[in-house]
Amino acid sequence: MSPKDEVIANRKDQILQCAAALFADQGYYKTTTAHVASAAGVTQPYVFHFFKSKEQLYLTVLEHAFERMRLAFSTVDAPPAELSHRMGSAFNDLMATHRSEMLLLMQCFTTPEPEVRQFSRDKFSLIYDTIKARYEQAGIPNPAHETSMFISCGMIITLAEVLSLPKLIPWGDIR
Repeated sequence: MSPKDEVIANRKDQILQCAAALFADQGYYKTTTAHVASAAGVTQPYVFHFFKSKEQLYLTVLEHAFERMRLAFSTVDAPPAELSHRMGSAFNDLMATHRSEMLLLMQCFTTPEPEVRQFSRDKFSLIYDTIKARYEQAGIPNPAHETSMFISCGMIITLAEVLSLPKLIPWGDIR
């Protein structure tokens, strides 16, 4: 990769990071590409150089977050008795290192745009299938139920984070 290509790739990543933070903090509708450009220190046309619309930018941020989560869950190495706990720890690590992305990811299904809603449906189905396959491979009884419970816990953690209401988490503070 040439130095110029590296700078361009870094700028694109910077735009995605700023967009994730703004979308997580302000929501899809209140965040504009002008806000993202300003936060990234670029012009709005430069944002449109990489992303044809705000929706495409949003979906790209979500894609990165979903892939990060899927990879984290699929690479956890643990004996069956510790699998849920270790995948939960992987999620907590993602919340610590990529908080905006994870919060955005766990709330994106509330965005009513048809393409975003379908994207969310498809990606949450993929996450479900990834976790269920891990439970099946580990020989954990009733893997479908365990998968639903695991995802439910992630949703509770996210709700507690968004509302700054840790008492929603019955098993203690995740930090």
